[in-house]
Amino acid sequence: MANKIRAALTMVSIFIGIVAVTLMGAAITGLTNSFNKSFQFMGADVLYVDKWQWGFSGGEWWKYRNRKDLKPEYAERIQREATLAAAVAPETDRNGIVKYKNKVANNVDIVGTTASYPDVTNMSLDAGRFFTLEEDRGNRPMVIIGGDVADALFPNQDPIGQSIKINGLSFRVVGVRSKEGSFLGMFSLDNVVFIPIGQFQDIYGTRFSATIDVRASNEKDLDDSKEELRGIMRKIRGLAPYQEDDFSINQQDQFTNAFDQMIMYVGAIGIFVTALSLFVGGIGIMNIMFVSVTERTKEIGIRKALGAPRRAILAQFLLEAVLICLSGGLIGLGASYPLSMLVDKVLPTSMPVSIAITGILISLVVGVISGIVPALRASRLDPVDALRYE
Repeated sequence: MANKIRAALTMVSIFIGIVAVTLMGAAITGLTNSFNKSFQFMGADVLYVDKWQWGFSGGEWWKYRNRKDLKPEYAERIQREATLAAAVAPETDRNGIVKYKNKVANNVDIVGTTASYPDVTNMSLDAGRFFTLEEDRGNRPMVIIGGDVADALFPNQDPIGQSIKINGLSFRVVGVRSKEGSFLGMFSLDNVVFIPIGQFQDIYGTRFSATIDVRASNEKDLDDSKEELRGIMRKIRGLAPYQEDDFSINQQDQFTNAFDQMIMYVGAIGIFVTALSLFVGGIGIMNIMFVSVTERTKEIGIRKALGAPRRAILAQFLLEAVLICLSGGLIGLGASYPLSMLVDKVLPTSMPVSIAITGILISLVVGVISGIVPALRASRLDPVDALRYE
């Protein structure tokens, strides 16, 4: 009875270790899937000229804060002078309220841009179209709405052709953007509307800095395109050769590198917790097996006297250690799935079959490592000494 209680308590450590490794794997897989999906629209061949440097440390805040704002008009000059740019579009945004009759969508990301925006990004539409160059230059009140806005304002109605109010001004819906989902489970990328940048300035003024999105003509020429863009921007800003850039050229790699670092930290913490739990559990199982060998010494002697080979004794105790670990691991796997559903409410998770297989394999390995020494000791007992053991 006491041996069973000790085994059950030891299985708790294996349980914690397997829960830790499976939840860590589910979180890393879910975050990676969400990250890749969230950044598909950015594109690896797109450069973003901005006042701010992505991923800057807090100590550099004032340096970027004191830079002059970027004007949307820069996009036209970049388009004229850049030889390695396939498409250029400015964008600037603010939060606002969007209404249709008595329905309201709050905290909507109002994006002002030009007709070139779909050529720069990987935007796709579920219905309708983007506004044309003529409509953009004519500053027509047209809007493309995101999936969440469409669901909130037009739950049972085709939004195309309807008029909505953005901060009190009327806009005709001409397109519905395909849903992008959420950014790492934190906020929706679909709670957005796109309007001509002239309309945006009519609503919010011209005092806000813009971001200039530039798609390189060829991803292989991205570095050359970046240098060409830097030269054009320095001319636009009137910088002398000795002056440093007062703008930043950002790209997807910066987010990717930051994300890889975050995943590395999550993985390191998870591996530490897992290794600690499995080490404690393995030591506990080894002790249990040593106690078991001592308590069953006479039984071992009888079996050897009846002709049982060493490998049969070895296999018996090794199998017992593996079964204890495997039981703890399977219970841990059973608990991991509902726990991952809870974690999914905060961070995106995904638990493919490979994670469950990894958990089972780890349980088996810990069982073999923790059981091999006691099993060897049992198999090497002299049958005469074992029969005399009291």
